[in-house]
Amino acid sequence: MSTELPESDVPPPTGAGESSPAPTRRTFIATSTAVGGAVVAGGVIGGTSLLDPEEATAAERPPSSRVSLTVNGTHRTVTVDNRTSLLDLLREHLGLTGSKKGCNAGACGACTVLVDGHRVNSCLTLAVRLEGTEVTTVEGLADGAELHPLQQAFIDQDAFQCGYCTPGQIVSGVGCIQEGHTGSPEEIREWMSGNICRCGCYVKIVRAVEQTAGRK
Repeated sequence: MSTELPESDVPPPTGAGESSPAPTRRTFIATSTAVGGAVVAGGVIGGTSLLDPEEATAAERPPSSRVSLTVNGTHRTVTVDNRTSLLDLLREHLGLTGSKKGCNAGACGACTVLVDGHRVNSCLTLAVRLEGTEVTTVEGLADGAELHPLQQAFIDQDAFQCGYCTPGQIVSGVGCIQEGHTGSPEEIREWMSGNICRCGCYVKIVRAVEQTAGRK
C-alpha cells in the first residue's frame, strides 16, 4: 500500500531546524482589530441591529419637554426640544416674529422681551426654564389699535431708520421706564446700552424714552 500523501495534504517544506515564526504584538493587534471590525460591519451590513426599531427611533429623537407659559396675555402650552431658545419658541412655534434674531449671542438686544416684567435676551433664554412665567413681546404692547406710548413716541421722535432693532429697543425702553432708570439722558443711555442701533438713532431713541417717561 502506498504511503504517499495527496499533494494537497503534503506540508510545505521547511529548512533544517526552521520553525514557524511566532506572531508579533503588532500582527496580533492588527489581526484582532480587523476581525472585530468585520464582525461589527457584518452585523450592520447584514441588517442586524442591537436596538429594535422603536428603541432606535427613540434614541435618535432629541429630548423634549412640555412647557406652559403666558405670552402676551394668552396661555400657551407647547412641547419643544430642550435646546430651544425662547426666541425660537416665539418665532418658530408661536409665529410671533416681532422679536428679531440679530447676533443670536445676546450682544445686540434685537430679541429683547419681558419675562415677568424683566428684560431678557430671548436668544439666550431656554424656553423650558420658563414654566409658569409671563412673557411680553413687542406684539403685546399695543392695546388693540392703540399703540403703546413708547411706540407712539418712537414715531413722534423718528427714533428708527431701518427698523430691525426697533422691536427690541421699544421693549427694552418699556423695561427701562418700569425699572425707573430714566432720571437723565445719561442714565437712559447706560440702561439701554445693551440694545445696538447700527443706524445710529441713539439720540432720538433716548428722546422717545424721555417723552414716554414724562420728562418731555
